[in-house]
Amino acid sequence: MTTDYEPKIIAFLCNWCSYVAADAAGVSRFVQLPNVRVIRVFCSGMVDPGYVIKAFAEGADAVLVAGCHPGDCHYISGNIKAMRRAALLDRLLTEMGVEKGRFRLEWIAASESPKYAEVINEMTRSVQKLGPFRVQRCAG
Repeated sequence: MTTDYEPKIIAFLCNWCSYVAADAAGVSRFVQLPNVRVIRVFCSGMVDPGYVIKAFAEGADAVLVAGCHPGDCHYISGNIKAMRRAALLDRLLTEMGVEKGRFRLEWIAASESPKYAEVINEMTRSVQKLGPFRVQRCAG
């Protein structure tokens, strides 16, 4: 475990809820570790699994997908699609050598800016304990 290691976390945030919570967390000056690079998407259901895999392949140490709570999606069932994809993606990432804890799906409403800051800080600390992500190369 390296204490001065700063992980790079990519966060795909739903435009209507999680992104608003992230913005409000910043405006409210909640303490957040600066390890997250935000990618704003219209809906968590629009995050293609290929985007997550590419983020890891391009050097991300962890990926967060955050959206509206189930039942509150502005696109009716986009977050349910994200939930189904996340379960499959979690298994695929494990088979690809990505440790548990490097991929995370969270439901964060627009009014939950403290929860957003808490998720970011907790995820950063847990990834720091895991250390840098090393892409598994196939021998051949």
